[in-house]
Formats: sequence, C-alpha cells, structure tokens
Amino acid sequence: MSRSLGAHDRLQQLEKILGVPAEHLGLAELLAETLQRLCEVMEVDTATVLRYQPSGRQLVAFAAAGIEEEVHQGVRVPVGSGFAGRVAFERRPVVLDHVDETTVVNSLLWERGLRAMLGVPMNAGPELVGVLHVGSVAPRTFTEAEVATMQLLADRLAMAIQVEALEENRSATMALQRSLLPSSLPEVPGLTFGARYVPGAETGLGGDWYDLFVLPGDRLGVVMGDVSGHGLEAAVIMGRLRSALRAYALDCENPDEVLAKLDRKANHFEHGAMATVAYGIVEPGRETIALSLAGHLPPALALPGEPGRLLDVPPDPPIGLTIGEPRRRTTVLDLPPESVLAFYTDGLVERRDRPVDAGMRQLAEALRAGDPERVCAQLMAAMIGNQAAQDDVALLAIRRLADPAGG
Repeated sequence: MSRSLGAHDRLQQLEKILGVPAEHLGLAELLAETLQRLCEVMEVDTATVLRYQPSGRQLVAFAAAGIEEEVHQGVRVPVGSGFAGRVAFERRPVVLDHVDETTVVNSLLWERGLRAMLGVPMNAGPELVGVLHVGSVAPRTFTEAEVATMQLLADRLAMAIQVEALEENRSATMALQRSLLPSSLPEVPGLTFGARYVPGAETGLGGDWYDLFVLPGDRLGVVMGDVSGHGLEAAVIMGRLRSALRAYALDCENPDEVLAKLDRKANHFEHGAMATVAYGIVEPGRETIALSLAGHLPPALALPGEPGRLLDVPPDPPIGLTIGEPRRRTTVLDLPPESVLAFYTDGLVERRDRPVDAGMRQLAEALRAGDPERVCAQLMAAMIGNQAAQDDVALLAIRRLADPAGG
C-alpha cells in the first residue's frame, strides 16, 4: 500500500477494500471478506473487528481474517484494558510497535507472532460500535495515510453493524413480546375479556405488558405493567418482572405483598430499571377485585347505561425506584354485574399536546359497559383514532357477567 496517499487515493483504496456487497452473505461473513481484502491491500497479516457490548463494558471478537481463532474462541476484552480496550476507551487510533503481555491482554496476538499493530475506534455518530485492528508479523511503521484509511473503513463498517444491530434488536424484541403477551385470553366463569397491544410509532416495541392468570382457589390475577425505556432491554426486563410477579402471586394472598416482593427483586437484580405495575386479584364470586398500584395509572370502571369513571385507588411508588421497603396498599373495589373494568398504560392517554390527566378523563368518558372486545375497539377509536400512537399502548377490558356461571 502506498505510504503517501491523498484523499482521493484513500477513497479508492477504501472502495477496493469494501468490494461489492454480496447480498446472500450475513454480516459476519461480509465482514470476514472485507477484512481479508483489508489484509491484502494494507499488506498486513491479521485483521479483526470487535463489537462493543455496553452492558458489560467489553469488546467481543465478531469477525477476523488471519486470526480467526479470536472469533472461534470468543475473545473478550474489557474497555480500558490492553490494546483494543485502550482504543475503545480513548476513542482514537493507537499504534503498537511492541506486542506482548505488557501491551495486549489477548494472548492470541503475541502467540501469532505479531510485531506491530494499528487499531481504530468504530463510531456511528457519537456511539462506539467497536474496534477495528490490524497486525503485522514483520516490523513496520503505520503512516498517517494508513491510519486515515483505517478510520474511514472503521466508520463505514460501524454504520453497517449499527443497522444490522437495530434490525436484530427489533426482531428479537418482537419475538420476545409475542412470547410473553397472552396468545389468547383465558376462559374464566363469570368474566369475559378484551385486549389490545400496539407498539409506539416513534418508540417501537418496549416494556408494556398485560397478563391474566388463574390462581388457586378460583381467583384471577390481573396485571398491567409498563417498564421504562424501549427496545430489547426493556422487553427483557419486562419478561423477568412478569415471571417474578407470577411466582410471587402463587405465594402471596394480597396484591400489595406481591408488588413489595417484586420491588425488592427489581432493586436487587435490575439496577436502574423502573416500572409501573397494577396488580389485582378478582375473588371467586367475581364481586370484587383487590388492587394495588405501583405508580401505575388507575383503572376506569363503567356500569351499564352510565359513562365510565376513574377509580380512586391510591398509588404507591413504582417498582425499582424505592428506598427501603415502603408500605404498599391494597384497595378492594366492587365489580357490579355487567360492569366493565379497563386497565391501560400511559401510551393510550398521554400526548405531547395534552396532559395525562386530561387523557385519563377522556378515556373514562369514552368507556361504556358492553362486550370487552367492542369496548377495546371503541376506546382505541376514541383515544388513538387515525393517528399512530407515539408510545406503546396496552389495554385490557374485563366484564363481569350477570350470570356468575358465564351463561
């Protein structure tokens, strides 16, 4: 590779390295081919892409040429540690003219016999995506032109990785959401149900969920929750909270006890996570529901022939935000025959141009007793209409039948 490349020449070299994309190849294979061409053009022996994992503050080998065992063996490098970790930490190119255990933490590099290395950060805007580095068995000096070409290549590859990561995140989130939301609503004597879940047009899939499950003693557990944040991380936290709440529901008689245990679990294991949750237990006679709110919006109730109203249920602190163990409360509410109870998340009632309280009042006024599926359709029409919801929306309607047997 010429040691005195101008900007135009560097771009030509970059296009040669990138080559023509092969649509049938996955990202890892495309990167491996690109790294092989990089080795040929720069006359080096190894090239590696390490992806940054923010959750663990570490770099993980993702693709390589000339030193494929880095990928096969799952090499991981903490940010700030060794050569690649230093590149990631300082967010600037780093050149090594001495490769051993004092300068790199990955033993594969000095065992490969490398004598010189160049590493550059892979950035997508302000976000660190990973590190690209090359190595030479023969001693050599990397020029400013080579560093500039490497940085151009790294930023191009970072954008490709970022696009792929966003699509992977979306697909995984969708699959997780589908697996965790009820595929069908249960058949429970004396009750019928309707539900909706719609991802936000601006935020995408997130941590909103609803749940219905039968408890011992012919009781019914009802959950509406909203994990702060969006994307795969919020959905994963939602899944863990959902599973934990179900487990606690089997051991605790009162909703406030269940939410207290869930809060303790979240504070210990889900650092930084926050969720609002409404958890209620419908008693065997279906005449009452015992309800506790962890920062969640109150449900609305509609009686036959009357407009709905918001229920007066005192909210306690959200899950994951409490200090110590605050006292949580349970409120027992009547469920008159043919009444409809509606639970929802804030995406249904909150808008940029409207306070959440106004949205809650609008929802209550639009709520009418009737078939739960039709109730959900009417509420979605009144609250969403033909405008896409900005945030996730979860809605659950429960109707108590006049005949407890469901006839």
